[in-house]
Order: sequence, then structure tokens, then C-alpha cells
Amino acid sequence: MKKTILLVDDDTSILRSFSRILQKCGYEIETATTGKEALEKAKSQHFDVVLLDLRLPDMQGTEVLAKSRKQLQQTVKIMITGFPSLESGVKALEEGVDGYLVKPVQAQELLTLINDKLDQ
Repeated sequence: MKKTILLVDDDTSILRSFSRILQKCGYEIETATTGKEALEKAKSQHFDVVLLDLRLPDMQGTEVLAKSRKQLQQTVKIMITGFPSLESGVKALEEGVDGYLVKPVQAQELLTLINDKLDQ
């Protein structure tokens, strides 16, 4: 059975490029451009991995994690940001992220992190 990944980012070019890369590697992809959309998808289906932008138009990625803690309990959570800070990193860890990547994210770095976390 294919592993499923929820990509959450308001930048559609990032969603397109990550989707193509991950689909080529055999993953099934769902996308969301807002926190609200991500929360709705997390309630309606199981995801093996969530790749989540820190800054979304309607809420912070950490808020999405806090609001979907129960639904994403068994999910690998990876935060991606173009605005890294100690504060955001600590907050992400408090919300249970398994990985933290800084944009621009290299495809191989992303794939390695996802595969390592799924193997654990």
C-alpha cells in the first residue's frame, strides 16, 4: 500500500514541485494551501507524513499541529519554513514535529528525511 503525504503550503509552485518528486518516488499526495484546509483533510483521512509550512495565510503551521494533535498522532510531521528562528523551532518541537527543514529544500534532503522518519 502506498504511503500518503499531506503537503501544506500556500506557495503553489512548491506544492507542484514537491508533489511531482514525491509521486515519482511512489507516494500518494494530497495538498492544502491553508491551515483550515489541512485540518479538514487530517480529519477525513489518515496520512503517513505531513509536510507543513510554518507560515500559512490563515494560521501558523504550529497551530495546525496543535489543533490536529489527535488525528496526526501516528503521523510523521515535518515543518518547513523560509523564516527559521529559534522560537519557531522550539514551538515546532513542542507541537511534536519530527523534522524541521529550511527553504529552499533540496529534493534529496527531503526524501532522505521522509524515508528515515518512516523507517523509525
